[in-house]
Amino acid sequence: MDKVLWVTGGGSGMGAAAARHAAGQGWRVAISGRREDALAQVAATITAAGGEALTVPLDVTDPEQVRAAHDTVLQQWGRLDGLVLSAGLNNPRRSWADQNMDDFARIVDTNLVAIARVIDVSLPELRQRQGVVVVISSYAGWQVSPMAGVAYSASKTALSSVAISLNKQEGEHGVRACHLCPGDVATEFLQQRPNVPDAAAQAKMLTPEDIGRAVLFVLDSPSHVRIDELVISPVSQR
Repeated sequence: MDKVLWVTGGGSGMGAAAARHAAGQGWRVAISGRREDALAQVAATITAAGGEALTVPLDVTDPEQVRAAHDTVLQQWGRLDGLVLSAGLNNPRRSWADQNMDDFARIVDTNLVAIARVIDVSLPELRQRQGVVVVISSYAGWQVSPMAGVAYSASKTALSSVAISLNKQEGEHGVRACHLCPGDVATEFLQQRPNVPDAAAQAKMLTPEDIGRAVLFVLDSPSHVRIDELVISPVSQR
């Protein structure tokens, strides 16, 4: 298989797991994120297992960097068949009573605007290849969760509309989008919570590998199959 996948937020957590699982099934994987050292570690794991990986550092909130990263992927491999959009942001200050509007804007820009930006720049190739887009959202994007925060919940809920609009408007070109909504996952993203769950609580959560397998299921589904929305929760999810 010579299909090419571009993963944002690929330096850790669910994005990294998705990249590893896809590479293990023959996808060439371009991984993006802000931390070059983390990207290099993920790429090394992939290549050590016999896969192909390209690191493309970027800040997804910077339009010029997104365009340049897109062009780098095409220059390297000449095609783009799929996106896994995993970059995300939250803040411990999550209520109307204590949130900061500058933080609010950064969260929405990262979780929503940047997702649309990456899809927009990639759409010509996705149309050409009948590509698939996996938007890694959140349980809070499927069912409103006040504890997730005002900005986070609003931005993640809006991702459902992003995926639906892609499916309704671009399905005629073979483009498919999945709004993937994980429940609690034991990743470093938990450090952004007001109260970080302890080891016992994290042991009951999903793992990044659980999400990586789910992403691969979506990516490798036949071209006539569309997984509109996928919600995955640990048994302990409330």
